[in-house]
Amino acid sequence: MDGARLLDTVISPDGRLVAYLVSTADGNRGRLSTLWVAPADASSPPARLTAGPALTGVPRWAPDSASLVFVSDRQLHRIGLGGGEAEALTSWRGEIAGHLPLAGGQLIAVIATDEPDEQDTRRKAEGDDAIVWGRHVPPDRLRLLDLAQPGLTLVGGLGDRHVVEVAQRPDGGPLAVISWACPQDEPGAFTAVLHVVDVDTGKVRDLDPIGLDARSPAWWHDGRGWHLAHLAVTPPGLVGGTAVFDTAVPADDAVAKHRNLTAGLAVCPAELVQVAGGPPLALFADGLDTAIYRLDPAAQRFRRESARPGRLDMLTASASGKMIAVRASTAYQPKDVYAGPPAGPLVRLSDTRPEVSQIRWGTQERLSYQASDGLELDGLLVLPPGRGRADGPFPLVTWIHGGPYDRWADQFHDNWWAPGQWLAAAGYAVFLPNPRGGSGHGHERAAMVAGAVGTDEWTDILSGIDLLIAEGVADPGRLGIGGWSHGGFMAAWAVGQTDRFAAALMGAGISDWGMQVGVGELGNQEAGLGGSSGWEGPGPHRHDQLSPVSYASKVRTPVLIVHGQDDTNVPLGQSIYFHRALSAFGVENELVIYPREGHGTTERLHQIDLLRRIRAWFTRCLGDSEP
Repeated sequence: MDGARLLDTVISPDGRLVAYLVSTADGNRGRLSTLWVAPADASSPPARLTAGPALTGVPRWAPDSASLVFVSDRQLHRIGLGGGEAEALTSWRGEIAGHLPLAGGQLIAVIATDEPDEQDTRRKAEGDDAIVWGRHVPPDRLRLLDLAQPGLTLVGGLGDRHVVEVAQRPDGGPLAVISWACPQDEPGAFTAVLHVVDVDTGKVRDLDPIGLDARSPAWWHDGRGWHLAHLAVTPPGLVGGTAVFDTAVPADDAVAKHRNLTAGLAVCPAELVQVAGGPPLALFADGLDTAIYRLDPAAQRFRRESARPGRLDMLTASASGKMIAVRASTAYQPKDVYAGPPAGPLVRLSDTRPEVSQIRWGTQERLSYQASDGLELDGLLVLPPGRGRADGPFPLVTWIHGGPYDRWADQFHDNWWAPGQWLAAAGYAVFLPNPRGGSGHGHERAAMVAGAVGTDEWTDILSGIDLLIAEGVADPGRLGIGGWSHGGFMAAWAVGQTDRFAAALMGAGISDWGMQVGVGELGNQEAGLGGSSGWEGPGPHRHDQLSPVSYASKVRTPVLIVHGQDDTNVPLGQSIYFHRALSAFGVENELVIYPREGHGTTERLHQIDLLRRIRAWFTRCLGDSEP
């Protein structure tokens, strides 16, 4: 938990340098962030520019690659490549959510809330703090910072819409802006619109609504005119894979039409990056691995440039598109900075956790197997350090990823939400399955869980467990299951379907899909997963059939339930409900609540406590981990 963590990476426009943020432990609750710069060709060691506990957000390069702009102490700062003291650029009393230096170097686009009204501040201080739902969170607005004069200037034309992301046309022209109707995920995320904003005149053109989870606007030119690409969930449903959509930007106010550039692909786009000198680049989840693709302007389809084992993310590209930087992790190597041409090879620039190379880790195997209906599946198996399959059978813990639109890539699994190596070090074999509904195998497979969570998804996982038992890896009398978020739901679902597990851990999981529609952050999408909302009528409802709490009377497995007190994604009530239901039927369970934590666990002592509890729970319920 005290190990360094690589947060963000960004390559300079000229492709010569890569900046990145590294977070290190600073006491029991805090982390210290350090900004580094390294040559993209690894010709010399990285140089430390600045550090501080309040250094947050993604650093951005100036257009001339001579300085970096970043957020520290809630204000924008600029620092040159020589280091020294950073220059404060703002004294804004609102919250700064993002920034983008614009062509020419004189202007910076800033996404920020309004400064607090003095009268409102005084009222709240006096206790007059009633919340009007829907208006209790201020929107982030688009503003401009002119480096020659103080203050932020509001860009008009977007009204009260909540600005999510911006990208400038490579020729220095207008901004592409993605906005929501309001800051709340529900309904905001379902109301995304793509705009073109002229920063000189303030004129705004709407390019029609775009899909759920819309992000990463990227300009490109096909030789005839400008296009705007972006990522979003594939329609018409709210559950499915992400796709790259493209819009030919009309020269006038004509209606713009979106086109799916990734339809039919058996891989899933994860990130999209604008390239000033050519078509955009993208990262695609490809089974257990990650591939780099480039858009072919003529065919208007993505073509593979290269692929690497494990997980890549945080993709950025130089202006020419000839150099990229990514954050990458493989089976025994934590996340580090890599750079090079999109077609490879990529050179490692950082060594954020050198202590890892001194530890003997459990062997991580790639698995390929079939579901009961013949669907090809993949996953990972982590064996105890120094042990092989011949040393089995082992007590087996199946740990399920969140999402469900996510995956286990063939990367280093060493943290509280993916404790593969932590459990393997205690003598357990750990199964990390990738059932249907996840990313890495195209939209159609991701959409299979719409209105059907826990059904075929569950039998996919069971098929993998049965295979490991048949191969002599897993001891059928010592099986455990756990996971976080959707993985927590799946663990709670599993123990209501079978008594084969001797222990389960439900981390921030959903016990009732109807409740989740009403109080979760993305209620409409949760209804798409659970099959109904509850307000269609008095029932019966599909979500009741798919909710673990409905099967509490059948549970015989001891369950450790863990949740953050301030979780708004999957609210704490989901765990309390399951705890009460299990207790009503005399099922052994323990509910652990971490104060101040949201959907994740961030405080050092909480992370350490969680890891120890996970291992202690499985040790007590599964018995000695030695064969």
